[in-house]
Amino acid sequence: MLRQSSRLLTRATTMTWRRPFSTDLPAANSVDSTFSDSWKKVIPNTEPPMTPSAFMKPRPATPSSIPSKLSVNFVLPYSSELSGKEVDMVIIPATTGQMGVLPGHVATIAELKPGVLSVHEGNDVTKYFVSGGFAFVHANSFADIVAVEAVPLDQIDPNLVQKGLTEFTQKLNTASTDEEKAEAQIGVDVHSALNAALTG
Repeated sequence: MLRQSSRLLTRATTMTWRRPFSTDLPAANSVDSTFSDSWKKVIPNTEPPMTPSAFMKPRPATPSSIPSKLSVNFVLPYSSELSGKEVDMVIIPATTGQMGVLPGHVATIAELKPGVLSVHEGNDVTKYFVSGGFAFVHANSFADIVAVEAVPLDQIDPNLVQKGLTEFTQKLNTASTDEEKAEAQIGVDVHSALNAALTG
């Protein structure tokens, strides 16, 4: 048994196989023919719905040198805030801490926590408060940010934030069930993050 394991380790270290990045893969066909055929059998009079892959454009190849700009897509369930916008840097409120993304950043997936998303374009900085979501940073200097809710920071009323924080803190102190405690805790977390974004 020991002889076989050393042989397997030797073979594993001499292999030159490398898993490609998702951005290195060729673009997949945007039409799922199996789904379309199945749909037409069940509902022949109606065109099949478009799947998310039908709306996605293939990513450009990973450049050999680092580009000077980062292309950002910032999407909400009901709108697109930024679409292919070229910026200098984005600061993301990740659950692991604030994460700055520059052109040439390593491919990363980060979960967003309630906080401030900053988009830096020269001397201009646009700030949004996001409630949560995900950021997908690709090796080809593209970043896709998907948030549940986002509001420009200058449109938030500090008085309403203080009022909400007080209400949710009282609800948390008087909650009797686990569900009530969880709802109140989410409210306290979001309003605390909003308050910190406005004061800091």
